[in-house]
Amino acid sequence: MASASADARPYLVPLAFYWDGADIWLCTRLTNPTGRNLAASGRTRLALGHTRDVVLLDGEVTTLAVDAVPTEAIEGFAAKCGWDPRNSGPAYVWFRVRPTDVEAWLEEPEMAGRHLMRDGVWLV
Repeated sequence: MASASADARPYLVPLAFYWDGADIWLCTRLTNPTGRNLAASGRTRLALGHTRDVVLLDGEVTTLAVDAVPTEAIEGFAAKCGWDPRNSGPAYVWFRVRPTDVEAWLEEPEMAGRHLMRDGVWLV
């Protein structure tokens, strides 16, 4: 997942995530560059998959304390990722990523129809 600081310094880091069918849920410390950037900018870009079959997702980010996150999202994240952030202390916060643009790449950079979502509206 990629984010940028207020002075436009990019930051890229691998993070575990959970997709609930509408949003992507991430959890990290608010004190690290990713947490600070997400909270400050409210935007991110995610690259999901591997280089031959990747999905690029741009999204709006909401920062949430654990008590504001739906239990289903936390439990889904814990089951998928093998880690329950509730057991890792108060430094961890949750980020809900609401997709705004989604592109699919399948070994073909100019693939027709690769834009699956634009401006928050599914095109497929």
